[in-house]
Amino acid sequence: MNDTSLEDQDLQRFLKQIVSPDRIQISLPDPRKKVIVISGPTAVGKTQLSLQVARALGGEIISADSMQVYRGMDIGTAKLPLEERQSIPHHLMDIRDLHQTFNVVDFYEEAMQTIQKIHDKGLVPIVVGGTGFYLHALLYGPPSGPPSMASVREQLEKEWDLEGAEALWKRLQVYDAEYARTITKNDKQKIVRALEIIAISGKKVSDFLISSIEPQKYNFRCWFLYMPKEVLYRKIEQRCEEMLAQGFLDEVKALEKQGLRNNSSASQAIGYRQCLEFLSSPQAEPDLDHLISSFKQASRRYAKRQFTWFRKESLFRWIHREEYSLQRAAEVILQDAEAPF
Repeated sequence: MNDTSLEDQDLQRFLKQIVSPDRIQISLPDPRKKVIVISGPTAVGKTQLSLQVARALGGEIISADSMQVYRGMDIGTAKLPLEERQSIPHHLMDIRDLHQTFNVVDFYEEAMQTIQKIHDKGLVPIVVGGTGFYLHALLYGPPSGPPSMASVREQLEKEWDLEGAEALWKRLQVYDAEYARTITKNDKQKIVRALEIIAISGKKVSDFLISSIEPQKYNFRCWFLYMPKEVLYRKIEQRCEEMLAQGFLDEVKALEKQGLRNNSSASQAIGYRQCLEFLSSPQAEPDLDHLISSFKQASRRYAKRQFTWFRKESLFRWIHREEYSLQRAAEVILQDAEAPF
């Protein structure tokens, strides 16, 4: 396994410039109500940290995971079991069936409504997740791309069927390399929509991501957990193995009967896509070996894309998980949250 690149070297230079959380200056007073945002790559400890912060503040948690919205997608999304969500309300989990769609605009609207309801109760919203596209929309508003055009969409769908996923993904790389780096080459919904936007507007998708210069009406306190990639990748691979041992394949079999393959986003989610490919294979030992290796590889690559995405998000302060235990990280976040705004 060798995921080292010039991009990784750039990341190391970036990390050297990060101010340690215990030296973060208290912000100037801000009259807007606060919202805590906790993000980071997969397997870094976001869920457990959010629980500690929520218990200390009496807050409620809002998921910013694009797949945890679907009922039944539990093991593969590392969804907190229902019984562990009883003491702290969790929102935007298990709110869609597989035949229903969910996109960034849906997330923005439902997340903003939920934030308002939590504030109305005098509590603190804590948004947790690693889907950078969703969190960017929450902070700055959803992308303002042009409405869909049926004729363009149909043509692109035909080209997808004729030329294949990789051909259209490479086309997207030519027109908008920045956005293409943030998605997988098999994400049909995002690739087709991106090429549709480019065809209709003549602009790159990444041009629409910057919806405004200033964040929205809330005082977002944003944190990004990270650890060295060699450590993180080991944790990710261990998590993949644990998911499979917990019955991930059985989960995918059950979801397949519910129409998983017909949901263009959910069927391409990391882990789910690899399991579906295995279920379509002879399911011999080499097929299982391929499932495990491809699952781990896709998970590592996703973590790498998360690093790339959040390096551009200026509101996020980075916390090194090897230097800060979850308890210490929670203390830093709580100290910042309880400071006068």
